[in-house]
This record gives sequence, C-alpha cells and structure tokens, in this order.
Amino acid sequence: MHAVADPPGALPAFVVVGQTPSLREPRLLDGVLYWLEQRPHEGGRTTLLRRLGPDQPAEELTPGSWNLRSRVHEYGGGSTALGHRSDGRPVAVFSHDGDRCLWLLELDSSSCQPRRLSPPGAYGGGLIDACRDRWIGVLESGSDEGAGCDQLVAVGLEGGEPQPLVEPADFCGYPALSPSGEGLAWVEWQQPFMPWERSQLWLGHFDGAGQLSGRRLVAGSGAEPNPDISVFQPLWCGPHLVVANDRSGFWNLEQLDNAEGVDAETLGAEAPLHWRPLLPMQAEFGLPQWVFGMGTQAWDGEQLLATACLQGRWQLGRVALPSRAENAGQWQPLAIPFDDLAGLCAERGRLACIAGSATEAAGLLELDLASGNWWHSPAAACPLAPQAISLPQELWFEGHGGARSHAWFYPPAGGAHREAPLLVKSHSGPTAMARTAQNLAIQFWTTRGWGVVDVNYGGSTGFGRAYRQRLASQWGVVDVDDCAAAAQALVAAGRADPDRIAIEGGSAGGFTTLAALCFTDVFRAGASRYGVADPSALASESHRFEARYLDGLIGPWPEARATYEARSPLAHADQIRCPVIFFQGLDDKVVPPEQTDRMAAALAANAIPVEVHRFPQEGHGFRDGASLIRVLEATEAFFRRHFNL
Repeated sequence: MHAVADPPGALPAFVVVGQTPSLREPRLLDGVLYWLEQRPHEGGRTTLLRRLGPDQPAEELTPGSWNLRSRVHEYGGGSTALGHRSDGRPVAVFSHDGDRCLWLLELDSSSCQPRRLSPPGAYGGGLIDACRDRWIGVLESGSDEGAGCDQLVAVGLEGGEPQPLVEPADFCGYPALSPSGEGLAWVEWQQPFMPWERSQLWLGHFDGAGQLSGRRLVAGSGAEPNPDISVFQPLWCGPHLVVANDRSGFWNLEQLDNAEGVDAETLGAEAPLHWRPLLPMQAEFGLPQWVFGMGTQAWDGEQLLATACLQGRWQLGRVALPSRAENAGQWQPLAIPFDDLAGLCAERGRLACIAGSATEAAGLLELDLASGNWWHSPAAACPLAPQAISLPQELWFEGHGGARSHAWFYPPAGGAHREAPLLVKSHSGPTAMARTAQNLAIQFWTTRGWGVVDVNYGGSTGFGRAYRQRLASQWGVVDVDDCAAAAQALVAAGRADPDRIAIEGGSAGGFTTLAALCFTDVFRAGASRYGVADPSALASESHRFEARYLDGLIGPWPEARATYEARSPLAHADQIRCPVIFFQGLDDKVVPPEQTDRMAAALAANAIPVEVHRFPQEGHGFRDGASLIRVLEATEAFFRRHFNL
C-alpha cells in the first residue's frame, strides 16, 4: 500500500498542533503583562513569560525544566499567583509539577532563582496576601483515593508548613482578597453537586493573628430560597463585592455594597445583606468551574470590565455601575474584532485577555481603555491565506425532543455539497462549548475537503442554565440525539454525504461519540480520545472531584445501575457496526486505560475494525506535541481508509 498525497493547500498536522503554544491566565502587575504558555513542542511544559509593553519582546522567567502546573481536582488551573510583598516588591508563587511544591520567584531581579516554599502537595488557585507576606490558596489531599478534603491554607513567603484558614465541608476555591487585605471571599460546594450546579459564596475578615473570623454565607445555595444557585468568580470592586450568580437563569453580575465595611461582629450577627443585580441580561458572565485561574470580569481600580457570552459569541465591555441603589447598570461593549475571549484582567486603565476570532488565532489582547487602542499578538501566525479559512456558520436545528439547538458549521474547501464527508465534533465537559476562535485542528479537515460541525449539544455552556440542564439525568441521550440531529440537518440541506459521516470527541465527548455509534445509525466511523466507555466504572472509580458527578448526569450510583447499563457503550458494543479508533493516555486518572482496552477488545471480538494508540506519558488530555500530531494524523488516515477517500 502506498501513501495517498494530501490535496493542495491541506494543512499538515505538525503545523496544526505541533508547535503552537496555548496561552493562559494573563495578569497585569505594575504595568507589566505576565502569562503562562503551555508548549506542546516541549512535552506540554508550562512556563511563565512577561513583556514590558505591547511592542516589547517576551521574556521567559522559568526556562529549562520548570513546569508550572497545578494538580488540584486533577484538572488544576491557577498554578501561579502574582502580587507584592509588604514592602512593595513584586513576586510570583507557583506550583512546580516536578516536585508538587510551591516556589517563589522575585520578579524585580532577573538573576534571582526560584526558592522552594512548601512541602509537596496539590496546590492551586492562590493569591498573594501582601499585608501578611503569604500565599493563600487551595490545598487538596486524598484526591487519588476518591476521598480526602480541600483546605484554604496560607504559606508564608519565607516558606514553611501550610497553615489552615478554612476547612470546608467538601470543596472550596476562588479566594478573593479585599483591597485593604482585611476581607476574604471564597466559594464552597459539596457533593453530589458540581460547582456550576450548586455552590455558595462565603465572606470573612482577618483578625490580628491573620485567622479568618466572623465567617458568613452570603450568596448561593443555602443563603436564598432557591437551592439551585451557582456563583462564579467573586471580585472586589473597591469596598463592594461582585459575583456572577445564575439565579436569573443566566450567570449575571450582582453586587454586595460595602462588603468590606461589614465587620466581624456584624457578620456573626446574621445582619441582612442585600445583593443588587447589575446587568439583568440573557447572557453568561460565568463559566463551569472545572479549573482555577479563569476570569470573566476584572476591576482596574476605577471601573468594572467583563466578558459576556451571548448565544455562543463573547463580547468585551464595560459595566457602567448604577449611580443609585435602585438602578441597574449598563452594558457598554468595546469595539474590538474578537468574539472568543478568556482570562480577563485589568489594571489602572488597561486590560488584557486571551482573544481570538474566526480569522484570528487566539492571542494576547491588550487594550488602553482611555484611547480605545488595542494590540493583539496571536500565539502563532496563521498558515492559511484569508480566503482559505473556513468560517463558522451558525446552525440552529431541531435537537432532542424538538428543542432548538446550536452548532457551528465549517464548510469544506470549495464549499459544502452533497458528496462532502462530514466530521461531527462532540466537545468535552460535557459542559464545555464549541467556540469561534480560529481552530487549525478544524481547518486541518476543511482543507482536506471535509465539512465540520462543532455541536453545542444540550448541556453546553453559553446559552443559560436551562440549556445546560437539558443534560440532567440525560447524558448519553440528549447529547447523542443533538449530534445526530446536527448531522442530519446538514444532510437534509444537501451539505454532506450521509454515507461519509464520522464523529469524534475526547473525555465526555468520547463517551458521546461511542454512545452515538451504539444508539444511532447516522455515523459511519468514530474516534474516541480517552473517552468514557463504561459510565458505571467511572461512577465507582472516579477521582474525588467527579466522584458524584454522574449522579446528576445519569442517576445516583448504584441505585440507578440499570440506567447506567442502558447508556453504557461497553454493554452495547455489539450494536456498533462501523470502524472505531481509540487514543488513550496510560497515566490517565480520570478515565483509566482499562476502559479503552475493554471497549476495543469487545469491538474486535465482533470483527469490527479497531485501532488503539496508547501514550505512556500522557494523562487525561494530551499535552505533548508529538502525541497531538499522532492523534490527528492517525484519525485522518483511519477515516480516509474506511471512507475510501
């Protein structure tokens, strides 16, 4: 057999995924922009960089073997905190994946080497307490056994053992320190609920010894009549506390006036506290809290900035705060050509975030709020000419139960037609969302003549709480039906070949992929990356953060065992009649390799064409560029071979 040449203009896999870094968690400190880069060409290592201005070169602060990564709740995030010592000197505290310790880096000295602060542990989501020269963040214990606990702890900037500040009933995170350093807000949640389902906002004040006193539950489930409330990203705007709360059906911004002025005695006395809606909108100012370090709103010292998702597209704007207590604020969008935004931060009239669009790859966006001038530096130059980029087209279709459902359709090079193969993408989470920033992994397919439909199936973020809750008790049903319906809508419109439809996904998207192959007859091939094949095994063996997640997605385990069996791709492997390719990390703690091995063996026993690719150094979600290239090339070759392309 000889190799088949790619069509002219096709993007090679090494250009798509081998070199471009992922940019994360930008932060402004003293006018300097800092950010994290995860580099696939360095085995997925994450490093800290900075630049002094938009036109200045980037400087790497943690070269070599430093790997800035948090392992809290397995998914991590918030590995690095930036701030000042009490004497004003800037510092960074980060979790190094090499030894799982916290390390301190002095930012005003280029010759200074990081210094170890703590014993090993799962640290993340922290901040710098300048008043007391310490790091405050989350320390998780017992995550490998499914039991254990979270703590908010303090670690002195001179080093030492973590000192407990908050010991919640279950999970905690997202601490926010008031401008004076006297008040602390944080979020807690308890199993079986995930933080985007039910969570609580707490407020406390530090006493003279640096311990929290007068703690009080101030928002979220338990503080109001409706228990199904989620809060996201507490943020201090001067003396006021702002949080995204989805009591309205959308994560909208609300403000607690003069929260910093409430002393510990009043907190303990249960005095009434009144939250004020700032922007009643059918828009999302929050995200599912899978990781620490996310940001959708920021305070620059004088004004509130935010990113809002409206029907799948993001906007950046000012929140004009009300002048009187009875008035709501106003949303003032900023004129920028980007509709995919993340990681917002601000400082003294400047903001920064990760921004992208269909024609611009995600990159660092800096904006001067007074002049409106902005600078965008993509993580990598686009290898395609503008006319060769397939632009996302909004697709609304009739999904599960006739519900109006959403997807983005990318036509193949030359335009959609009845004989074009179609790739259906089922995103992970399953609470994630199909976004609009330029995605070269999608362009990889469209430049080869494939149409791609990226489905925001029921359960996705970006369309409000009710849309997200469509998946309650219906995982493996709603998502499967919506992916199938999106493909069928394109076939009915004459934009895809019904005999050449493939589906792919990773993690939860891998489960949707396998279930769609089992329980529909729409797809002719599938690719699963570290996908869930046996939900009952996931329910009984999962890591601590997701130990009860499936209670809400399928049903309580083991009482709902029959439902788990009915939804299980492994239990119904005999219903799959098309080729499947699998990719599995052998260090995966979320979906153990045994699930993929059993699923592949069951298909092989039924004489179904199967390919399995195993990666010894990868966990849940691949990071190394070589792994990512291999996944993309192997998937395309597998589909091409079985579709006779």
